[in-house]
Amino acid sequence: MNVFAEVEDHPGYYIFKCPGCGLAHYVNTNPEFGIVWQFNGNLVKPTISPSLFVNASGLNPTTPKCHSFIKEGKIEFLNDCTHELAGKIIDLTEI
Repeated sequence: MNVFAEVEDHPGYYIFKCPGCGLAHYVNTNPEFGIVWQFNGNLVKPTISPSLFVNASGLNPTTPKCHSFIKEGKIEFLNDCTHELAGKIIDLTEI
């Protein structure tokens, strides 16, 4: 079961569903699209580096801050997340 999927028409751009905030998050590995993350290429048990921080500035008040590491298909939510899974490690869900 894939937990990451490549975005159609955007090679190197991946999407996954975040179980913490319930939103889709994107990971870019293609320099053509801006800042890049390292990705092991495994859609079932992905590992990315560095961490991913969505809504870090808090400018969108309806979206939680979501800061995580993804390793071997698990997502580790850091304590600065503003959703209920802060500080927890869980499996990513199928996309």
